[in-house]
Amino acid sequence: MTEHRTPGSQGPRILVGATGSIAVTMLPQYLGTLRSELGGTYTVLMTHTATQFLPAHTVQLSAERVVSGESPADWPTDKPSRLVGDHDILVVLPATANILSNAATGAATNRLSTVILGANFPVVFFPHMGSDMWNKPSVKRNIAQIREDGQHVAEPDWQDSYDVVSGTFNNHPTLPPPAKVARIVGELLAGRQPS
Repeated sequence: MTEHRTPGSQGPRILVGATGSIAVTMLPQYLGTLRSELGGTYTVLMTHTATQFLPAHTVQLSAERVVSGESPADWPTDKPSRLVGDHDILVVLPATANILSNAATGAATNRLSTVILGANFPVVFFPHMGSDMWNKPSVKRNIAQIREDGQHVAEPDWQDSYDVVSGTFNNHPTLPPPAKVARIVGELLAGRQPS
């Protein structure tokens, strides 16, 4: 693995891609655990829809840097190639079906998917979605393609949650606990396949 550290930096430089899922509201907890387990510095790249669930200024309390929006004025410091060059790993947390589709097909529809396409370091996706979506053949194909391309899609945990619309509990794939996410990221940073 190529080292991209600048003089005086401590630990890995972790780029977190946050997508538009209700699970993004738990991002500060995950950032806290990643920091306590792995050290390092954290940049969070938020999609537009992620900021609809969790404001960027809230995430700034848990990261050294937050990048959001698509303004061309930000590109001198936040263009995809610069974000790739400044980091050692990309952790997509949570990963929606949409971002998995972009990654599988090589689509560059926003800054995050462009960074995924340009990444020359490990990329790991932590999916979160409804069980019907997770079980669709298209999603399964996308996950298989991402893995075949050499990136990592972590197996989700499953949990029951209440659906207000239907009035029922549904079992669906969700993010693993923060400590498990930190372990997987640490193993990838060390050049090992996560167990």
